[in-house]
Amino acid sequence: MKLQPDRLDVQSILGYGPGWVGLGHQGVAEKIEHSIVIGSRGERFDWNCARFEELTEAHFTLLAAIQPELVIFGSGTRLRFAPPALMRALMHKRIGVETMDTLAACRTYNILAGEGRQVIAALLIEQTSQPR
Repeated sequence: MKLQPDRLDVQSILGYGPGWVGLGHQGVAEKIEHSIVIGSRGERFDWNCARFEELTEAHFTLLAAIQPELVIFGSGTRLRFAPPALMRALMHKRIGVETMDTLAACRTYNILAGEGRQVIAALLIEQTSQPR
C-alpha cells in the first residue's frame, strides 16, 4: 500500500544525518549544515541558533509571525522541550507545536507537507564534534 506520493510538490527533506539535512524543491537538492526553518508554503530561512541552550523567545516569535497551522520543532540530536515561556507568541496565536528530535521532525514535516498542511519545520542542527 502506497502511503505517500513519489514526488512532493512542496519543499521537502530528502535526507538527514548528524549535523545536516538535505532539502529539495523543484529538482534542486542542497545539503544544509546549520539550523534552518522551512515551510510547506515555500518559507525558508536560517534559524540563528547552533545549540538548544541558545534558544530565546525571539526564535519562536519569528515562527508565530509566519502564522502556520503547525510548527514542528526539531530539538536537535535528542528530544528536549523548550520552556513554555519561549513559545508564548505561538500559544497566544493558538498555533500548535510538536516537539521531537530533529530527525523525527524531518520525517513528520514531509508527511504533513505532503498532505497539504500549512506546516513549518524549525530544525535545530547541532554540529557534531570533529576529532582532532
